[in-house]
Amino acid sequence: MIGLWDTTGNEVVKALAAERRSAGGVASGLALTLIAVVEEKQVREAEAAATIAAAAHPCRLLIVVRSDLEGRSRLDAEIVVGGRLGPAEAVVMRMYGRLALHAESVVMPLLAPDVPVVTWWHETPPELIANDFLGVVADRRITDAALATDPVAALRQRAVDYAPGDTDLTWTRITLWRTLVAGAFDTTEERVTGATIVAPPSDPTAALMKGWLQSRLGIEPVWEPTDRAPRMHSVQLECANGDKVSVTREEGTALFSRTGQEDRYMPLPKRPVGDELAEELRRLDPDQIYGEALGAMAGLTGLDHKQPSRVHVWKDPALAARAGDTTGAMAGPGGTAA
Repeated sequence: MIGLWDTTGNEVVKALAAERRSAGGVASGLALTLIAVVEEKQVREAEAAATIAAAAHPCRLLIVVRSDLEGRSRLDAEIVVGGRLGPAEAVVMRMYGRLALHAESVVMPLLAPDVPVVTWWHETPPELIANDFLGVVADRRITDAALATDPVAALRQRAVDYAPGDTDLTWTRITLWRTLVAGAFDTTEERVTGATIVAPPSDPTAALMKGWLQSRLGIEPVWEPTDRAPRMHSVQLECANGDKVSVTREEGTALFSRTGQEDRYMPLPKRPVGDELAEELRRLDPDQIYGEALGAMAGLTGLDHKQPSRVHVWKDPALAARAGDTTGAMAGPGGTAA
């Protein structure tokens, strides 16, 4: 590991190249560049998640920590090639002062050549991705509504701000649920006439499950609030012939029940963030099914027909505070499309 304190972007680029030569790193072996935007207290968690993901998708990991926007501009960096991060090449950059508002000036020269760029916010999701240049330049953008103060509202904002190529880890967390529910209809063609979801009212996974069922089946699922569980507890479907199919979470497993059949227990573990991230990195094209589910959840249509690119819109917090404006945003010169 190399530590650089109060350094410059050029010094970080040189140090990374030297560390790669020392460790025998080869740029052609990288599948992508993963930019992780995190808060200081979550840096180690982001590193752990990226290590798991890098086992399947060798990547250059650029962790951006924006701190103390009012202080003196300064850049501290840690460079790790291999070692504790497995096959990942990592640069952890802590940016202070005005530099934190222009993180792209340091990040852009560090992008691995000729590979896709994925930006992952392991913090409260941005209200508008266009306000963050690190999202605008990415081919794929991953947020996590569960980290917001109001997760369901944050998920609705993701629909308002959606562009093809966006996704949220809330969607990944219901992959196993969707697999179990869809698998129930492998041997039947009965039409589903209704659905009930039992979950806490603030659970974003339930909100997105509701949207997915609505977009796939053309029904209006009922969300039954509960305080019996911290997250989605069960999903029940009613068929036209009177049969019922239900999936109920029980201590890391799912109880699968269906009219006329014996109950079965299926695995339904809570996966680490690294596994969820690795799943999202498997595909770098827009996820149309997610877009339809997100739109149905938020009551919006045509999300996948929106432009897949964004133009950077500069947002200056200091300017917003002086002007009494909540956005402080203006069209950036030479806006860049992702």
